[in-house]
Amino acid sequence: MSLLGLVQQSFQGTVSMDLLTAVVAAFVAAAIVPILYPLLRQATGWFLGLATLGLFGYFARFLGSLPPGGITASREWIPSLGFRFSFLLDGLSLLFALLITGIGALILIYAGGYLGGHKGLGRLYVLLLVFMGSMVGLVLADNLFTMFVFWELTSVSSYLLIGFDHERAEARAAALKALLVTGGGGLAMMAGVLLLGQMGIEAGLAPEVCFEVSQLNTVGPAIKENAFYLPILLLILAGAFTKSAQFPFHFWLPAAMEAPTPISAYLHSATMVKAGVYLLARLSPILAGTVEWLWIVSSVGAITMFWGAFISVRKTDLKQILAYSTVSALGLLMLLLGLGSPAAIAAAVTFVLVHALYKGALFMVAGIIDHEVGTRNIQRLGGLARVMPVTAVAAGLAAASMAAVPPLFGFIGKELFYESTLHGPARVLVTTVAFLTSMLFVAIAIMTGVRPFLGAMTDDTRRAHNAPMSLWLGPATLAGLSLVLGLAPFLLDQPLLAIAHQNVLGDVIDAEHFESLHLALWHGWNFTLALSGFTLVAGCVVYLQRDIFRALPPHFGRWTTDGFYDMVLAGMNSVAKVQTSVLQSGYLRYYLLMIYLTATGLVGYTAATRTNLTLKWDWSDIRFYEWGLCVLIMLGSLFSAYSRSRLTSIAGLGVVGYCVALLFVFYGAPDLAMTQILIETLSVILFVFVFYHLPPSKKLSGPFTRLRDIVVAIAIGGIATILVLQAEQVKYFTPISQFFVENSVPKAHGRNIVNVILVDFRGLDTMGEITVLAVAAVGVYALLKLRPQGGKA
Repeated sequence: MSLLGLVQQSFQGTVSMDLLTAVVAAFVAAAIVPILYPLLRQATGWFLGLATLGLFGYFARFLGSLPPGGITASREWIPSLGFRFSFLLDGLSLLFALLITGIGALILIYAGGYLGGHKGLGRLYVLLLVFMGSMVGLVLADNLFTMFVFWELTSVSSYLLIGFDHERAEARAAALKALLVTGGGGLAMMAGVLLLGQMGIEAGLAPEVCFEVSQLNTVGPAIKENAFYLPILLLILAGAFTKSAQFPFHFWLPAAMEAPTPISAYLHSATMVKAGVYLLARLSPILAGTVEWLWIVSSVGAITMFWGAFISVRKTDLKQILAYSTVSALGLLMLLLGLGSPAAIAAAVTFVLVHALYKGALFMVAGIIDHEVGTRNIQRLGGLARVMPVTAVAAGLAAASMAAVPPLFGFIGKELFYESTLHGPARVLVTTVAFLTSMLFVAIAIMTGVRPFLGAMTDDTRRAHNAPMSLWLGPATLAGLSLVLGLAPFLLDQPLLAIAHQNVLGDVIDAEHFESLHLALWHGWNFTLALSGFTLVAGCVVYLQRDIFRALPPHFGRWTTDGFYDMVLAGMNSVAKVQTSVLQSGYLRYYLLMIYLTATGLVGYTAATRTNLTLKWDWSDIRFYEWGLCVLIMLGSLFSAYSRSRLTSIAGLGVVGYCVALLFVFYGAPDLAMTQILIETLSVILFVFVFYHLPPSKKLSGPFTRLRDIVVAIAIGGIATILVLQAEQVKYFTPISQFFVENSVPKAHGRNIVNVILVDFRGLDTMGEITVLAVAAVGVYALLKLRPQGGKA
C-alpha cells in the first residue's frame, strides 16, 4: 500500500478529508524517513518514489472528473481574523499538483542513484519531501494566509536544499541569496495580501471569507476599481517576480545551481520557480485585465524572456545554460499571463507542462553527464551516445521539445505562443522578441541535448560509462511524455488543460465568445507554421555562430543585478555592525539607559498626543508623617548617590527601604511591611559584608554623564508619576479587592486575605514561582558540588 493510503486510513475517507490528507502526506513521509533510511538504505529512493506515485495517483483520478467549482476542504485556524486552512482542487491546482508529485517521484528515485552512498542522502530525502509538501499545500491553498504559510515553507526548505552541501562557502552563499531575495518578496506579498483582504471586505465580502481566493474572484471588478489596486498589484508582483526569478531579481536562480542536480532538476525546472507564475495565474481573475497589469507583467516577462536566453547561449556549463534558459522560460510565462487573452492563457497553461517535461529531463541528463563523466563543460563533451544510448535518446527528445520540433509537445506549445503574440497588443514588437527568444531556445536545445552525445569522443568522455536505471528512468519518462503528448494532445487538453485555462481566465472571459482549449499538432499551412519553421533554421544558425555571443563583453563591472545585490548585502552588514556596536555595547548601564529612554519617549509621546491628561492634585489627605517619610526617602536617595563611601551609600539605601516599609504599615499592609523589612535587613547586611572588602570607590563619571543620568531619572520618575496619577482617576471596573474580602472566608476558609490570594486564588502562579526557586536551588547546589578533575577546588 502507498504511503498516502496508510495516512488515509486514519481519516473518515471522505473526499474533503482525502484532500487534507494529500496536503500532509509528504510531511508525514518526511517524518518517517529517519526510521526508513537506516533500514532500506539504497532502496529508500525507490520506496519513497513509488509511495509518492500513490499521491500522484490520487490527483490523477480527478482528471476529467472535477466538479465545476472544484473540490474544497478546510479547517479553522483563527476564525476571528478570517484565517482558515482552506484548500481548493480545481484544474489549475490539479495541473501543478500532478507536476509536483509526478516529477517529485522521479526525483526521489534519481536522487538515490545520483547521491548513492552520500552521508547526507537521508537528509536530502527529508528536505525534498518537506519541499514537496510545501509546494502541494501552496498550489492547493484557497485561503491567502494558508498560501502564504506554504509560500514561506518553500523558501525555507529551498534554502536548506540549495545549501545542502553546507561545508562549501559557495553553497551557503547561494542559499542565502535565494532566501533573502525570495523572502523579501514574500514579505511584500504579505502586505499585498492584507490589503487585498481589506479590499474584499469593502467590496462586500464577510470578514471570515475575505481572504478566500474563490470568494475574492467574485468581487474582482470592484477590487480593480479600488484606489488601492495599484499598491496591491505592485506588492503581489514583488512576491511573484522574486519567486519566479524575473528581471531584475533573476540572479538568484543561476547561483542556486550550487545545489546537487536532483535539487536543481526539481526546484528550478518544475516546482518552486513556477510558484510566482502560479500565484499570478491564481489571482488573474482578481487582478488581471487592467492596463497596469498588461504593461507591468508583460514588459517584465518580455525582458526576462530575452535576457535569460541571451545569457544562456553565452555559457558553457550545462547547469548554467539550463538555469538561464529557465529564467527565460519563466519570463515567457509571465509575458503570456500579462497579455491575458484567452489565447495567451491557453499558451501559458500548456507551456507550464511543456517546460516541466523537457527542462526536468534536461536537468537530469546534465546530472547524469556530470555523474558519469565528471564535467559539465560542453566544450569537453562529445560522443556520449555510444556509451549512454538511453540517456542520449531522452536528451534528444527533450531538446527537440525545447526547440519546438514536431511532433514533440513543445511544438504545440510554441504554436500557441506565436498565436497569442500575433494577435495581442504591440504584436510586432512582442512577436519579434518572441521570435528572437525562440531562436535562442533552439540553439540552447542543441547545446544541451545534442552536442554532448554526437561527434567524436573526448578525453573526458572516453572514461564514461552507462548510467544505472535510477538515473535514466526520470529523463526517459519525461521525454517520452513529451513525445506521447505531442502525438496525442487530446489525452490532457480537455481533462486537464482546458479546465486550468478556464480557472485562470475566470470572470475575464466573455462566455458567449469563449472557446474551450483544444490542442492539435497540425493546424494547416499558415503564417504561424512558417514562423515556427524559420525559427528552427535561425536557431541552427545561432548555434553554429554561438562564439559571436561569447565574444561580447562578459559583464558590466559591478553594475549588474548580481553586483547590486552584493552592494546591498554589504550595506546591510555595515548598518548591522554600526547598529550592533550601539545597541550591543556590552555595558549594562547603556542597555538600561536605552530601555528607559525608549520607554519614556514612547509613553510620554503617546500620553501627550493621544490621551486627554487631566491630572488632579489633591494634597488635603496627606498626613504630616507621610510628608516626613517622603522627605526621608528623597534625602536617603540623594545621600546614596553623592556619598564617597560605599558603606554610607548602603546606609542611605537602607533608609529608603525602611521608609517604604513604614508606608506599607501606614496603609494597612503589614505582610508587605514585614517582607520589606526582612529583605532590606538581609540586603544591607550582605552589601556591608561584600563591599567592606572592596577598595575605595572612585569617581568614574564625568559631569556630563551625571547630568545625563539626572535628566533621565527625572524623566522616568515623572512619567511613572503621571501614569500612576492618571490610572488612579480611571476606573473601568469595580475594584477586585472587595471580591477577595467577601470570599476569603467562605470559599478559602482563611482570614489573612494576602495568604488566601497567594495560596488559593493564584495558587498555580505561586507554585510556578516556588518551582523556579527550587530549580535555581538545584542549580546552585550542583555548582557548589562541582569539582575539577583531580578533586582540587
